[in-house]
Order: sequence, then C-alpha cells, then structure tokens
Amino acid sequence: MRTLRLVFLCIMVIAIAGCQATPLRVSLSSANQAELPSPASVEPGVYYFGFDRRLDPAEDVRMYVPFLKYLERTTKFHFKLRPVPRTGSVVDELGKGTVQFAAIGTLSYLTAHKQFGVEALVAARNAEGGATYRALFVTRPDSGIRSLNDLRGRSLALGAPTSTQGNLIPRVMLQQGGVSLSDLGAFQNHSSHFETANAVLSGRFDAGALQDTLGRELARQGLVRIVAESAPFPSSTISVAPGVPGAVVEAVRAALLTFDPTARDKPKLYHWDQSEMPLGFTQVDLQALERVQQLAEQVGLLK
Repeated sequence: MRTLRLVFLCIMVIAIAGCQATPLRVSLSSANQAELPSPASVEPGVYYFGFDRRLDPAEDVRMYVPFLKYLERTTKFHFKLRPVPRTGSVVDELGKGTVQFAAIGTLSYLTAHKQFGVEALVAARNAEGGATYRALFVTRPDSGIRSLNDLRGRSLALGAPTSTQGNLIPRVMLQQGGVSLSDLGAFQNHSSHFETANAVLSGRFDAGALQDTLGRELARQGLVRIVAESAPFPSSTISVAPGVPGAVVEAVRAALLTFDPTARDKPKLYHWDQSEMPLGFTQVDLQALERVQQLAEQVGLLK
C-alpha cells in the first residue's frame, strides 16, 4: 500500500493524467478537441507537429498546445498537434510527411535524418546555455543498488527503444561500465519515462533509466535514489521534415530561438518545465550529434 501511495504521489506531483492510445489531431482552439480517426485529411496551409512520447500522452497534449499557439502568434503560420499512437513512431510520421515538425530526442533525430533527410532546427537549451542533457539510473531509496555493477542479476526498466535518455545513453553507460544486458536478471523497454518511473516505484523493477529532469524531481521528493549519472549528451531537438518551404523553416527557427519559457512566455504555457526543453532552445551542435551517431551504431541502435 505504501508503494501505491508513492506512485500516486509521484503522479500528482508531476501532473500526469490517464493514457491515450489512439492517434488524434488536436485543434489549437482546445486541448480537449475530439479525436479524429487516422489517417485524417491534411488541411492545406496547416503544419502538423508531432513529438516523442515523454510522460503521459494526455498531459503531453496539454503541454504542447499552448506552445503551438506561441508559434502561431510569432510566425503567423497555422499549426496543429498530431500525437503519435502508442504503436506508431514520430520518425515514420516525419518520413511520411504526416507531420512536418516534431520535438524528438537525439536517437529519433539521427534515425529520421538517416532514413528520410529530416533536419534539426534547434536543440533544447540547458542552464549553462549549451545543448546537452543527461540520463540517470535510479532505484528505490531502500534498495541495495549503489553502482552500475550492482545491476548484475537485477531487473532494469529502460525507456522506449528510440529514447536517447531512456535507452541509448543507458546502454552506452552499461557498456562503458563493463555490464552487458545479458548480465542483468531482466530488462524491459517502456514506452515513456513515466512508465519507467512507475515500474521502479511499484517494485516491479529494481532500477530504471530516466531523463534527468524527471529523475531529479523524484529524487528531490525522496521517491527514488540516483545511482549513476551520464556525461552530457546532445539534447532533444525540434526537427523538420523535407519539403517544408524555406521561409516557413526560417520563421519557425527564429521563433524557437526567441522563445522564453521561463519569463516572457511562461504565463501562457502549461507545465513547460516538465518538457524536454524547459529553458528554451539554442543552436544545434552537429559535431556532437555525429559523435552520438557513432555510439548508437556501436551499441546496435542505429544501422
């Protein structure tokens, strides 16, 4: 019962609501717009925005709708949100042209760039002004796990296969620490960081790999203990599919670089501090992305 109460507290603290599995396109007029069947007809003059699943889809929608309103006000172009279904991939959506812009992690970007020519516009900015973030291994506070080596024979919850912080970076950390997946007692990929956290808090898994923002918040509240922290890796991007007019691309890039979620634009946003881009955006470090591509190829996550 105590574990269940902790899970509920965690959910309340990070404002995560129920699940959503079916695809939808959301009008900027309301975050509660009715679902539309997929595929729905593409409206001329509208640019569709997708995203990697991070927390709960319903909460992601509430978070991104005000952000797209900001883009509309700033660029004068029209945007609609297209959440990707649980069984889908934002990489495929970009490749098919179902979405033209997307908030995606580094591994998703590298895959989309290699397969479809998707380009990164901006990267998430950190507190130092750079374009990096970190991954964390966490466990419950009463766990005996103190290092990555202690994961041998234990169960590990990972993020989605396409997740940078939830899968790629943790796999690299394990490899560099001399721990292989076969050394674990069990491991399983989960579709979002929320599900990974819940797998650890509920006791179903001994440890989990999480994004630094969520992991630190849970640790601050005493719900988890941080076991290991990664080196800095290139942060999530806003990327664009091929074929979008250059004038639109440059207008969106300029709007993103002037986006100020901690001050000027904060009052009109919804829980943006829980996003992968809480401090706004900066220029993309292409050389750093190339280095991550090599690491992803080494651990077999990019072919």
